Amino acid sequence: MRTRLSVFFILSLLCATLSAATLTDAQKTQLKTLLPGVTLSDDIIEKLEDVFYTREMPVRSRLKAISQMVGLDQMPAGSTLKRTICIWDIGGRNGPVFNAAMEQRALAVEYGINLDLVPYTNETVMVEEFKAGRCDAALMSGLRARQFNLYSGSVDAIGAVPDDKHMQTLLQVLSHPKQAGHMVQGDYVVMGIYSAGAAHIFVNDRSISSLAKAAGRRVAVLDYDQTQAEMVAAIGATPVTTDIVSAPNKFNNGQIDILPAPLVAYEILELYKGMSPDGGIVDYPLTQLSMQLIGRLDKFPNEVAQLIREASFEAYPMVMKRIEQETKRVPDRWMIHIPEKDKQEYEVMMQDARDVLRKQGYYSSDMLMLQRKIRCKFNAARSECSITQ
Repeated sequence: MRTRLSVFFILSLLCATLSAATLTDAQKTQLKTLLPGVTLSDDIIEKLEDVFYTREMPVRSRLKAISQMVGLDQMPAGSTLKRTICIWDIGGRNGPVFNAAMEQRALAVEYGINLDLVPYTNETVMVEEFKAGRCDAALMSGLRARQFNLYSGSVDAIGAVPDDKHMQTLLQVLSHPKQAGHMVQGDYVVMGIYSAGAAHIFVNDRSISSLAKAAGRRVAVLDYDQTQAEMVAAIGATPVTTDIVSAPNKFNNGQIDILPAPLVAYEILELYKGMSPDGGIVDYPLTQLSMQLIGRLDKFPNEVAQLIREASFEAYPMVMKRIEQETKRVPDRWMIHIPEKDKQEYEVMMQDARDVLRKQGYYSSDMLMLQRKIRCKFNAARSECSITQ
């Protein structure tokens, strides 16, 4: 991911002002403290609002204009504001996600921002630190993001996004200001959603090529998600509770037979060890995974987060380029091609699962409806498209 993290901090300086038509005396005092020597007249505020809300200018152009108007680009480094962004990357400081973020840190310095990026290899620990207020924002998996925002956390719903074309359309819709109301839940705001590639089934035995053949096998399920265990048990398989960090090792050591994972994990997590010599990857995506940047609303109001969401979508081509580079490392010999009949069986199973989980409040009905509209836009002949809901 290579989005401009400096976006967060430039706009945070305006967080107390742009949601209102005029500045209160207290707000002016607060901004003067953050921006010494800057005169914030009503005329400047009006110009800022015009730039802030227009969609006729690219996000980066708007940021540059805002920075120049309030003089952020002329301030000494580290003299204004500090924000802490916690980043989950299995590779830690040497991981691709954290390194991409560090490359953007230099941009924040240009605006006088004191930016502290903190890597975490354990997502569970990072999320708890975020909840405790030690992070102003945190980059996490979409599965984890569901506890902070049910709507965005349902992006990863099983079988709801068939491929990256559907994902691109979905993320484009979610970055539009019309979706802004869905992006706040309680004390948190969704600041960006990024594709993390398709999740597939990795198996240690190529004969496990259908749901029926998974019966009696050991399947990895996340320790914080009881629903996954229930779904696995329902098809006659044995759920093995684990976490994202230890699951690959358990697969590679033969402790589990089936591991749902993104293709990008193949080389990074050395999953070929677990598949050797007779395993493979079922050539049918379960879902399109996401990474989501969740912020504290008191640090990043929704008006600020809107610009960040737009910048996040602008980064989509670059993100996909990196994902494609990783997925190309998977040799075709590992792929287990399955017949259309089995694919239809998977699709029906996943549709049923989504319906059950929606009724249980696990998935957002609004998100599932949006995803269905996108599927029908790409293929109106789907049976679900003739059903009136």
